[in-house]
Amino acid sequence: QVQLVESGGGLVQPGGSLRLSCVASGSIFSINVMGWYRQAPGVQRELVARITSDGSTKYLDSVKGRFTISRDNAKNTVYLQMDSLKPEDTDVYYCHADLKRFSSDSVFFRYWGQGTQVTVSS
Repeated sequence: QVQLVESGGGLVQPGGSLRLSCVASGSIFSINVMGWYRQAPGVQRELVARITSDGSTKYLDSVKGRFTISRDNAKNTVYLQMDSLKPEDTDVYYCHADLKRFSSDSVFFRYWGQGTQVTVSS
């Protein structure tokens, strides 16, 4: 079994900051890409940021310069530092990990966290 547990969401005023964390636990051989998506009701989930095992990153254009993704490979943890938050950043944020549970796995499988609500409002 593999679990991804997110934390750090909440209510913040415009211009404020939040730091999301996501820990992957269970039977894990290796993790390739970890990242964050967000989704509003009735809207397709969109990639916010992702980071590879060697530290290469990619961001949604609207969050560049405001959000920073990082990871601790030893702890199977990915972080999303969100600064200068805007009301339009309000969403449920989901983390994912593309991982192999066993050395014999030929491909990476994507696992998801349960989601954490981020609300930006005055």
